[in-house]
Amino acid sequence: MAPPVAGGGGGGGGGGGRQQQQQQAGFGQTLTGIIRIAVFWYFASKFFAPNKPVEPSLQISNLFQKGEPLDMWFYLSEHEKFTDFSSEGALVWHETNIPYAVWGPESTRSLSIMYYPSQALKKNGSLYAHVFFARSGYPPDPNDPEYQPLAAFGMTHSIVTYLPKSKLDKRRSLLGNNKDSTDVVSEVVEAQVDSNDDAPVEWISYWKPNITVNLVDDFTRYPKNAVPPNISPYLNIEPKTGNYYPTIFFNEFWLLRDKLIPINDTVKELLLNLEVGPISMTKWQLFIQIDQSFQIHRNYGSMLEGEADELKRVFLEGNPYLLVITMVVSVLHSIFDFLAFKNDIQFWNKNKSMEGLSAKSVVVSFICQLIVFLYLLDNDTSWMILASSGIGCCIEFWKIGKAMHIEVDRSGKIPMLRFRDRESYAGNKTKEYDDLAMKYLSYVLFFLVACSSVYSLMYERHKSWYSWILSSLTSCVYMFGFIMMCPQLFINYKLKSVAHLPWRQMTYKFLNTIIDDLFAFVIKMPTLHRLSVFRDDVIFLIYLYQRWIYPVDKKRVNEFGFASEDVSQDSASADVAAVEEDDEDKKTK
Repeated sequence: MAPPVAGGGGGGGGGGGRQQQQQQAGFGQTLTGIIRIAVFWYFASKFFAPNKPVEPSLQISNLFQKGEPLDMWFYLSEHEKFTDFSSEGALVWHETNIPYAVWGPESTRSLSIMYYPSQALKKNGSLYAHVFFARSGYPPDPNDPEYQPLAAFGMTHSIVTYLPKSKLDKRRSLLGNNKDSTDVVSEVVEAQVDSNDDAPVEWISYWKPNITVNLVDDFTRYPKNAVPPNISPYLNIEPKTGNYYPTIFFNEFWLLRDKLIPINDTVKELLLNLEVGPISMTKWQLFIQIDQSFQIHRNYGSMLEGEADELKRVFLEGNPYLLVITMVVSVLHSIFDFLAFKNDIQFWNKNKSMEGLSAKSVVVSFICQLIVFLYLLDNDTSWMILASSGIGCCIEFWKIGKAMHIEVDRSGKIPMLRFRDRESYAGNKTKEYDDLAMKYLSYVLFFLVACSSVYSLMYERHKSWYSWILSSLTSCVYMFGFIMMCPQLFINYKLKSVAHLPWRQMTYKFLNTIIDDLFAFVIKMPTLHRLSVFRDDVIFLIYLYQRWIYPVDKKRVNEFGFASEDVSQDSASADVAAVEEDDEDKKTK
């Protein structure tokens, strides 16, 4: 045993070291606290400190007053720069005494005219709208003696837009049935720049039938050198005073792509609907931000051309109450979809037994997901949807590895994947019932696939044989995919048990199916497709019926590889062991 003195010395040395460590730790904590307080004070002073008043000399403001009467001149010209104010043919609309930024019927004016295009305009020419506003009694012409620079302002906007020319659909009848193809009018699709197509893209001009001129209700006093970046590009600054004119906004937010009129030699006259009125600052900024958001999504490939118009069409043609319900339901659909996905991963990650589960349904589910992914890839779908479908394929393949043994066979020249049933699946009646159910269902499925493929080949048009195969398989996945859930029903019926199913994940999927039923009544779709939405409901209702009629089998192994009676026996044996141990302790005492 060590001497007491040595032990005491060792203890004293340890105590001194601990004291130094405590002092160093205390100093570090104090320094950290000071730094945290300094950082907190800095951000608090930035966000919560009162704004310092800016001197009026350092601010810019609107040159016009609210309610001030304005006169408007609307000119049409094929030149971007307009100086011919005396031309009566160019002036198509003139209004007087329009109150600025006043909300009322007197501040909104409208006019419809018929415009006769020139030959230059028919040959992909340009046409511009030149809008000028001035205080009542003042002219917009700078050459007029009564012209006042601070009393007039204007803006130019193109009435013609240029878009890629629509091209004929590349799909054709693979059987060469030209008679039917000539009777059907060829569909047109939006022309996209294809890297494999060396032909130059042809652009044509389109007429905008609706022109809405809005004066923004903005009387904000902005700091000279701190104008918000979302406002500064649209401010028309007067150079001498530094103040800004009223902002003119050509509102094309609700001008959809299908409303545009192509201009060619056959066009004799074009209708032009004109409107002028006020717009609030909030609404103006909202339109700009939404358009910029759509453009960003298009640049990143997450939104295709035309999808923004479809979204706007929902707000234009839809019932407001129905839209609110649709938005709430969409949020719930996303939540339930995420929860179903999370519980599906958790179930297969912890699953230790394939008893009572259909392994072939897992394999077929992967094949269906792969077919859908290849179909989306063949139809130039946005990369976000492709990424989502691709991740789904990977997850389905991962589930095959959980349901079966996957081995790499290197005996041949080319390594091959070998799939082998798990012992918990092949060693009981589950495999027998699964094979029996899949055998009869495959007969029905192959017959339906063959009929659908032949019908598609005879009466529909495709880009190639590969596209026909993919579209036929994808149609069968969408139409008859619910059949793949029937083997599990048959296994449940034969085993008289449903204790092996992931009920939490199925509950979330069932809630999603109910939401899809609601969408079937909200969104326009064919009647047959609307009725097909309810087929999954029948399968889930049968699942619920089986859960109700089949008693819980406590001897059955669940998805985690445990049985209820085994757990109870283990707990009972543990209790007996604990009692015996207590008795032995009492005897020793």
